[in-house]
Amino acid sequence: MKKVEAIIKPFKLDEVKEALQEIGLQGITVTEAKGFGRQKGHTELYRGAEYVVDFLPKVKLELVIDDDMIDKAIEAISRSAKTGRIGDGKIFVSAVEEAVRIRTGETGPEAI
Repeated sequence: MKKVEAIIKPFKLDEVKEALQEIGLQGITVTEAKGFGRQKGHTELYRGAEYVVDFLPKVKLELVIDDDMIDKAIEAISRSAKTGRIGDGKIFVSAVEEAVRIRTGETGPEAI
């Protein structure tokens, strides 16, 4: 099992969700986040005062999937989240040692 974490632009969330559903993935956790990478921040003017916006709004997606679905999931996220501009985001993949469905006690791939 693998855990996929993706940081994407908020307006791309619906497209990414649909792309993941098309390949058969059902469970996803979405968290609103703020951050920056190479995109840095930008300066805004508010009531005549200039201020720097360091942390930009992002969305963090988390999903745990079987190893055989990892390539399809990465491709679906990459394709649907891409705008071609700086700040499109990142995808991180890590190993998951165990999963347990609390309601039934199922473990491993059956729990996801």
